[in-house]
Amino acid sequence: MKLLNDRGAFAEAVYEIVRQIPEGCVATYGQVARLAGYPGAARAVGNALHVNPDPVNTPCFRIVNAQGKLAANFGFGGPKRQRELLEDDGIEVINYRVDLEEYQWKV
Repeated sequence: MKLLNDRGAFAEAVYEIVRQIPEGCVATYGQVARLAGYPGAARAVGNALHVNPDPVNTPCFRIVNAQGKLAANFGFGGPKRQRELLEDDGIEVINYRVDLEEYQWKV
């Protein structure tokens, strides 16, 4: 596993992966960590997304936890706003959860 010595490089790797999540799909924190080359760094992915410097061009609202539950505190307005954005994206959200079997990004 890579070490997180350069947080700026890690964050940019995370944002690059998040930008690739297709409309109508979600990814989990762990999936983004693995695709960014840092398996096991799911918590660090969450931390990087909370300080996203470019929320307009980085669709962080498409990130959910391993159970499909919506994120609690993203800068774009919390779970209520995340739900609205996901629903605008064509993703059904029930009780602030997304069905990962149906909507998880298959890479």
